[in-house]
Amino acid sequence: MLKRLLHLLLPLCLLTPYAPAAAQVLSLHDAVETALTNYGTIRAKNNYLGASKATVAQGRKEYLPNLNLSAQQDYGTVNGQNGPLYGLGLAVASSGLPLGSQNWNAAFGALYLTNVNWDFFAFGRARERINVAKSTVIRDESDLTQEQFQHSVRVAGAYLNLLAAQRLIRSWENNLERANALKNVVVTRAKNGLIPGVDSSLANAEVSNAKISITQARDLEQEQANVLARLMGVTEQRFTLDSTFITKMPRLVADSLPKLENHPLLRFYTNRVAVSEQQVKYIKTLGMPVFSFFGVFQGRGAGFSSNYAVDQHAFTQNYLEGIKQVLFNYLLGIGATWNMTNVLRTRQQAVAQGFISNALKEEYNLAEQQIKNQLLLSENKIRNAAANAQEAPVQVKSASDAYLQKSVLYKNGLSNIVDMTQALYILNRAETNRDIALNNLWQALLLKAAAAGDFGIFLEQ
Repeated sequence: MLKRLLHLLLPLCLLTPYAPAAAQVLSLHDAVETALTNYGTIRAKNNYLGASKATVAQGRKEYLPNLNLSAQQDYGTVNGQNGPLYGLGLAVASSGLPLGSQNWNAAFGALYLTNVNWDFFAFGRARERINVAKSTVIRDESDLTQEQFQHSVRVAGAYLNLLAAQRLIRSWENNLERANALKNVVVTRAKNGLIPGVDSSLANAEVSNAKISITQARDLEQEQANVLARLMGVTEQRFTLDSTFITKMPRLVADSLPKLENHPLLRFYTNRVAVSEQQVKYIKTLGMPVFSFFGVFQGRGAGFSSNYAVDQHAFTQNYLEGIKQVLFNYLLGIGATWNMTNVLRTRQQAVAQGFISNALKEEYNLAEQQIKNQLLLSENKIRNAAANAQEAPVQVKSASDAYLQKSVLYKNGLSNIVDMTQALYILNRAETNRDIALNNLWQALLLKAAAAGDFGIFLEQ
């Protein structure tokens, strides 16, 4: 319960201005959970899934018999005529014996009808329609799952990119401090005539370069913060992140080859094929006959008497007498209908759907091939990033020693400003490589998690 409460409160926390002295650290897990809750695409696919589940319930209700109730009360004449008639379009259902001449006697009449019609056997048509709806639910569930997985990977990648950008700002700030310290030494020595005045110009140039680099790094940090905020579905873009990913090396264990059929994206593609193949089965049932049970019960009233044929005055225009039920009829029956040309239509429709199934299978094969290549690439990137992460401290140590040596030599007039600035540049480069080396290792691990279809490979670290 506490965990769910924290997840509900997290978006509100992200909308609150961050205080520099007591900024709340946004963990990767919380960032992913917030994104999965807020992101519009995931919310939309949740609704698509709800619609698919409702379609299954609708499909089950379609198997119920049709029950129609109708009632009508009319006023009109009942002239009849001998002759053929085909029910094309609308016609008046007046009933009466044919008379020798037209008359305009009119009275009230009424018809009350109850009709039941049930297609009780259609060679599995209703069952296959329900199966199509069920397979659609499974497809939409896997679509939601793969979208959540891919979005989690995107959020994690944006998180690492923002963390690297923030770390670069710190490296350039350290470089600015060293450049300012060098500038102070150079200006002092130049004023005392110990070194040429041009050295102070070079020192000022290094300070300006360090300030420009900080501005560029902050611009990059703001861009990455914007990306993370958009993926999380929030507007706040001032994040304090967990520094674990630049201070701690992940546990790199040789994993066995993952089962790619469990990959969320491949499961989604598999279920797309299953829906198409289920639709083929349903289409084939559309060409088969339908056996129906039907029943009718009706009550009828009329203002015309039974001897109206011989006495055209035997009718009443009383409304209540005309709508009163006088005669009743019922009918029960079983029938079959079969549009035989539907066999030809549905056969080609099933063939077309079969081609769609084959196309979906080819898309599955392509996705599987791409994932396998990505998995191999991730393994190579992990090895390379791990080697760089182990080498980075050596580079920083050597660059620091060289900078210290050049600084001492320069202060004692035994070195020039060019060697000093070169040592300053090398140290800054080494610190930058150190800051992003571990981040790159985590990025490579994230790539492997994406290829393996298991975000836990990354998150559990």
